[in-house]
Amino acid sequence: MTYATPTIAAITAAIAVPSLVILYFLKLRRRSVEISSTLLWRKAVQDLQANAPFQRLRKNILLLLQLLALAAALFAIAQPQKKVGEATSTRHVIMIDRSASMGTKDGGGGKTRLEAAKKTAIDQVDSLDEGDIFGAAAHEAMVIAFDSTAEVVQRFTTDKAKLRSAIESIQQTDAPGSIKEAFQLAQAHRPKVSATPTDTPPDSSADTSADGPQDEPPASILAGPPQTFHLYTDGRISDLDTFLPASQDSVVYHTTGDPDSADVGITGLRAERAYDHPEHLTIFVGLQNTFPTQVTPDVELSLDGAPSAIRSATIAAPTARTGIVQSNDSADQVQSVVRAEPGKGGVVFELDMPRGSIATVRLRGQPDPFPTDDQGELVIPPASQTSVAVVTKGNLFLAEALAGLPLAELDTLTPDEFRAQVDSGQAEKYDVVVLDGMLPPNTPEGRALAPGRWLILGAIPGSPEGLVDKGEGGYGQFVDWRRDHPVLQGLTLDPVRIGDARQIEIPDTSAARSLAETQFGPGIVEFVTAEARAIGVLFDVADSNWPFDVSFVVFLASAIDYLDAATASDAGRLAVRPGEILTERLPLGATDASLEDPDGDRVPLAPAADGRISWGPVRRTGLLTLRWNGETGPADTVQDGKATRFVASNLLDPYESDIAPEDSVALASQIVAAASQKETAIRHYWRWLLLAALAVIMLEWYIYNRKVQI
Repeated sequence: MTYATPTIAAITAAIAVPSLVILYFLKLRRRSVEISSTLLWRKAVQDLQANAPFQRLRKNILLLLQLLALAAALFAIAQPQKKVGEATSTRHVIMIDRSASMGTKDGGGGKTRLEAAKKTAIDQVDSLDEGDIFGAAAHEAMVIAFDSTAEVVQRFTTDKAKLRSAIESIQQTDAPGSIKEAFQLAQAHRPKVSATPTDTPPDSSADTSADGPQDEPPASILAGPPQTFHLYTDGRISDLDTFLPASQDSVVYHTTGDPDSADVGITGLRAERAYDHPEHLTIFVGLQNTFPTQVTPDVELSLDGAPSAIRSATIAAPTARTGIVQSNDSADQVQSVVRAEPGKGGVVFELDMPRGSIATVRLRGQPDPFPTDDQGELVIPPASQTSVAVVTKGNLFLAEALAGLPLAELDTLTPDEFRAQVDSGQAEKYDVVVLDGMLPPNTPEGRALAPGRWLILGAIPGSPEGLVDKGEGGYGQFVDWRRDHPVLQGLTLDPVRIGDARQIEIPDTSAARSLAETQFGPGIVEFVTAEARAIGVLFDVADSNWPFDVSFVVFLASAIDYLDAATASDAGRLAVRPGEILTERLPLGATDASLEDPDGDRVPLAPAADGRISWGPVRRTGLLTLRWNGETGPADTVQDGKATRFVASNLLDPYESDIAPEDSVALASQIVAAASQKETAIRHYWRWLLLAALAVIMLEWYIYNRKVQI
């Protein structure tokens, strides 16, 4: 316990206490008067008026109460206070993690981590200084809730009721955790103070490389008022290295959760149909174990709500992994972190199912405190085969590669024949068109591609939506590619050699994104616009060794399958992850569209002219249901007279399913250990002392009046 103004209190006490006591030393100077009886003069002999000094001090309850009231007032003037943390500023940013792992039920008393974190945050708000009559500033705070996105729940305020209400309103989501957007919001609400000329580094030629000073906050932020960031999380945040507070700021990490918590969860879920037999369906389920021993959960597959099969999975125990964490600013802040690498496993279901279905995968027999990743859904469209047109002047390699694919229809056309079909409308029967050395005909002005689905080989789309060809690059090869993209998944492009690679640049206005890079720029790109979707190979495949490699045939099959929305080889297109924006395209002319989320809440939607709808971000796992009046697509059904489409929302995040809380977090510039106490402020007691003084005065007044009236 310390005192803010002890000197003022001591001076006041030196004056007030003696003054009060001296009043009780005064005595009456009485005049002698002869009377017949003293019976009626009992009250007259009481000391109602002091007019002489130095009587003997007697026991007096009123004096005791007055001294107590005076003592309370004097202590209030001294401003007693207790330090209950390391609050270094009057501005507090309360950042509460509401991501999936915060739904783990190990917060004590059956509560989730989020519920425990909210209670601790409310305690923190209650401990904030409210200011005083002596000029001390009241502490203010803001509340930010975050998962993969972030929102300001309450702007800076000193109103504790508003802060408590904001914290209590935060709802759990099933999205993964990300701190980047939350930190950007916090910085956007910091009062900006322009840096003075002396704040500018004298060397204007300072390094601006990727590891250079541009990672520092702007000068206006560095010059702003200090803030204390309160981070309420279990530490399961994948991008903490983007959190770069200014040098004058402090960060307090309030951890939550049981360090011994472990989980078995579904971290991968995929369905594929065989190319040659589309009715044959294979469902792959990836599993993860963080329990200290090997586990053998049962995995149940249900189709349209009816149990279909069950498999027993064996998942190994985690293995130890050591990592080194070092601060960016201090070589002394180095930690050797030993963390278990989760055990991996999985099961495979194979079945014949030509119809579409909703597949549900559940874990059985392995209870854990994190149920979010114990179930997953897949929306499986019905089996179908693709109709493809190949437009070429004569390419033996291309014709041979496509001839072996299980296609419903494969037509080889010359450029003139295809242009005639486009003009007559007959080309609409093709699901995918493969263009060899040419671009789609009848492309609207200012667009890179005409509406449709295209696989373009050896041609470079231009226009503002397209690419910039800077000429020949020479002999080339692939140096990197997106291994997670459905078209390139499982492919190895290292052996591919290109006779004449082009120097390609993707401008900011382009609708293209690179899928594979050569040393001269993009080699394979994807175009996605409102009317068109295309995969483009930006070199002549005949001038390379790619047609002689098996990866070329696999690439063609994957690209055609990816471009054809009606093909059900990859059911992942009818899926979204929590935290993402759901984007779908309804059939043209769809009206009265709505979406029902996994919690049963229904939201009206307004499709764009091309049928596209967007909603989100998605907050929960489960099935999202789209309904509208109008035509149905290949994967849609009709329920209650309305066209219906299901979209599955699954977590499938190995990092989020590793639920053991972190005992420290490594930020961009420092390592922050978990706070050992829940509050971080200075607690003042002068208000309570003044209330106590008032209560004693009221008691003294009551006793005095009773004594006078008796």
